[in-house]
Amino acid sequence: MSKNATYLESKGHYQILDGLRGVASLFVVAFHVFETYSGNRFNQIINHGYLAVDFFFVLSGFVVAYAYDDRWGKMTQWDFYKRRLIRLQPMVIAGSVIGALFFYTQSCGAFPLIHDTPVWKMLVMMVVGFTLIPVLPSMDIRGWQEMHPLNGPAWSLFFEYIANILYALVIRKFSKTLLTILVVLSACLLINYTVFGPQGDVIGGWSIDKTQLNIGFTRLLYPFFAGMLLCRMGKLIHIKGAFAVCSLLIIAILCVPRIGGAEHLWMNGLYESFCIIILFPLIVAIGAGGSLKSKASTRICKFIGDLSYPLYITHYPLIYLHIAWVTNNKVPMAQGLLGGLGLFVVSIAIAYGCLKLYDEPFREWLKNRFLLKKA
Repeated sequence: MSKNATYLESKGHYQILDGLRGVASLFVVAFHVFETYSGNRFNQIINHGYLAVDFFFVLSGFVVAYAYDDRWGKMTQWDFYKRRLIRLQPMVIAGSVIGALFFYTQSCGAFPLIHDTPVWKMLVMMVVGFTLIPVLPSMDIRGWQEMHPLNGPAWSLFFEYIANILYALVIRKFSKTLLTILVVLSACLLINYTVFGPQGDVIGGWSIDKTQLNIGFTRLLYPFFAGMLLCRMGKLIHIKGAFAVCSLLIIAILCVPRIGGAEHLWMNGLYESFCIIILFPLIVAIGAGGSLKSKASTRICKFIGDLSYPLYITHYPLIYLHIAWVTNNKVPMAQGLLGGLGLFVVSIAIAYGCLKLYDEPFREWLKNRFLLKKA
């Protein structure tokens, strides 16, 4: 049986956007290492590192619109879902397996349920994690009430899938005007929560309860569909040194200390709204409009871009382990950061190994099996 031409080849990548995703992923790992010692959201080092997730949502919306908006005459909804599952799901499974392998090494006062969790229940959570179906707080096996207790960051992939489904079902059919209205209303929702809400930030979204789901959808709707609108408008910005400029902007945004303190929550909320609503789309517009002039910068963007998703979705089991080590041994930050540096390096090694030995070959097999149709 020969394969015909019905398979839609992937479009060329925006290399700078890939690199920026990599920069943000590296800072997520660093943020989580430092978070172990911070105590609370007001004292976090790399204080706004969690905003990297909101930046990822802007990138995802832009890339999905770029990759699929003009292809709906050549593919069905199921074709779209298959392509997105093949792109994302293998590493979701890997993250759940890695979380299970490290689970019983993470027992500590911060995770009070681990010690009493039977192996069968942990394995059930691992298999459920393969599907990305969230679990209720009553099914928790760690003590943090995460919807994915073996691999916390999978919560953002859960919302990413929701956005992809909304896009395929309805929003791909929106005109620019209607999409603009949705984006404006979503921006209002974001401002209302961050500026007038109880936290002054967007931290949260990883649990199945009313409060956390509200945060999750608030964080998802504006950035994802703003990224999509940006792509459809095509208003890109062309400047020299786009990758360096955008990388420095991302680093600066994520590293700004908490603004306003506990007394003026609205000030930090205003800062985060400004970053998500204005700065992140601006960075994507510059990144998409820029070009790489040297082979070295091209190689860097490709390497960290390819690494970004595996790193994001596999590093957190090591963070749980780091928290347990620090908690059980009362490790001070000066000593613990050496272990944190080792964690950073090992996280990159694990992500790269997963990428080359599992993710890329498995996705190629899935593509040949489920996307390439036989004549």
